[in-house]
Amino acid sequence: MAGELLITAPRVVPGTGEPAILEPGYVLVTDGRVAEVGRGTPPRRPDLALGSGYLVPGLIDLQVNGYFGVSLADVEPAGWALVARRLPETGTTGFLPTFVTAPVAEMSHALRCASVLVPDPPACARVLGVHMEGPFLAPTRAGAHRREWMVTPTQATIANLMTAGAGALRVMTLAPEVEGGLAAVAALASAGVVVSVGHSDATAQQVAAAADAGARMVTHLFNAQRPLHHREPGVVGQALTDPRLTSGLIADLTHVAAAACAIAFAAAPGRICLVTDASAAAGMAPGRYRLGGKLVEVRPGDGQAPRLADGTLAGSVLRMDRAVANAVAAGVGLAEAVAAATRIPADVLGRPDLGRLKPGAAADLVWLDDDLRAQATWVAGERVYPAGAVSA
Repeated sequence: MAGELLITAPRVVPGTGEPAILEPGYVLVTDGRVAEVGRGTPPRRPDLALGSGYLVPGLIDLQVNGYFGVSLADVEPAGWALVARRLPETGTTGFLPTFVTAPVAEMSHALRCASVLVPDPPACARVLGVHMEGPFLAPTRAGAHRREWMVTPTQATIANLMTAGAGALRVMTLAPEVEGGLAAVAALASAGVVVSVGHSDATAQQVAAAADAGARMVTHLFNAQRPLHHREPGVVGQALTDPRLTSGLIADLTHVAAAACAIAFAAAPGRICLVTDASAAAGMAPGRYRLGGKLVEVRPGDGQAPRLADGTLAGSVLRMDRAVANAVAAGVGLAEAVAAATRIPADVLGRPDLGRLKPGAAADLVWLDDDLRAQATWVAGERVYPAGAVSA
């Protein structure tokens, strides 16, 4: 986007740490990048003066299986375009389409198709790569994944997936305790893939060994993993105490209770990133949808959580702006909650140009109202939501 845009707001949350909140504040955008962030009176008359709420960096979601009726694993161009175009309604400006466990040949094909879709399309959320959740998972911690499609990693399989996903594969969730798991962690990490421990029955010692081998993340903390025990801390205990590991957290208050969200933020400050784990049911009416080859149902009045027929949670219908609001309601500071949805996931991906409002960063912005719901969203300084004029 060419030209300048100056926005003022009662509160600006830069996402960079200090100062945590500018009251009031302004952001100057030049040619799609942040040129200046400041407190108080701006250098000239603003182009847009927000009368309420918060101006924050664009939200980044590292785990999106689908949305708006679309399963992203189908890698259908029109479906991806729909999701990327509409996610800014939730404040999301960057995301990782996530492929859950499927036969290896199907996952390789999906990665090859995705590699041509990853470049940023205009006027929508950025596609930041692909998150593969499987197939190297622990059957005892399958969750909604199909056990019969899980396999142990081999050198050939890893090479196949990395070749197929060249330019697209950014995060791989695996269980490091399975046969060949640590070798897979090392191979993927050395190739620049962010390795995340998930759907795992690993002990704390095994998770530490995975971090030694290059793992840097834990997928949906507390869910589908060995829990914290006072004699065996498990995946959860190691995730919360190992400074090398950043944990994704589904803060829909169904997957994780409010008190557990607060515990995670308190135990691992700066190492929690909010994710939705959204499925095709997100943004849709209650009904039946598909996830990873299984039928899931969202029933009215049960918290809108997709579940298998046996009651197993199967993804979510969470919005990223709601994840921030839920974290704040659980007692997390606003600046910390915003960072968990912006700077921290950007840092996991090695993207210092995203997730923060500072000179030189991409001008991805969200106006959150006083209830922390997205009212307007900009990507590279261009407003992508709403379609009409912004009422400030």
